[in-house]
Amino acid sequence: MTKTKTGKEITIRYPRKSDAEEMWRYINELSKEKTFVRFQGEEVSFEDESKYLETMLKRIEEKKSVTLMAFFGEEIIGITGINMMEKTEKHIGVFGISVAKDYRNDGVGKILMEKVIEEAKKNIEELKIIILEVYAKNSIAKRVYEGFGFKQYGLLPEGIIRDEGFDDALFMYKKI
Repeated sequence: MTKTKTGKEITIRYPRKSDAEEMWRYINELSKEKTFVRFQGEEVSFEDESKYLETMLKRIEEKKSVTLMAFFGEEIIGITGINMMEKTEKHIGVFGISVAKDYRNDGVGKILMEKVIEEAKKNIEELKIIILEVYAKNSIAKRVYEGFGFKQYGLLPEGIIRDEGFDDALFMYKKI
């Protein structure tokens, strides 16, 4: 149990099979926002989310991934993960994070980021570099990542489709 900036008590933990329905609710709610995430209004089926969860749990067990979820009560309010790449890039982990709208700017993202990096260092022996992709327009996220020691290594103009247009994709990395 930990507290947000406004004093909300939240729980951070690994996912469980029993989280499928709540994860399904969370991803579809996030997708409807069309915010700075990969989902831009698509509806994810319960079957697809359940399969995704099964794959995630298997990768965690194989020490190829770390995924953590933040809960306020029984509600998922954030998810983060570091997923390892393969073959010649098996030392690189890809970072991802999302936080529910009502919990942004309350420190949930920073708490999740700190915990997932700590868990990945402990549990994934091969991890040497963490990379991420962020919407170039998402200056808040960029500042948070820089605060955690991430550095820009590339920019892909119009690399992300958003709102029937394009946004630039910014790439960042951090050595572990």
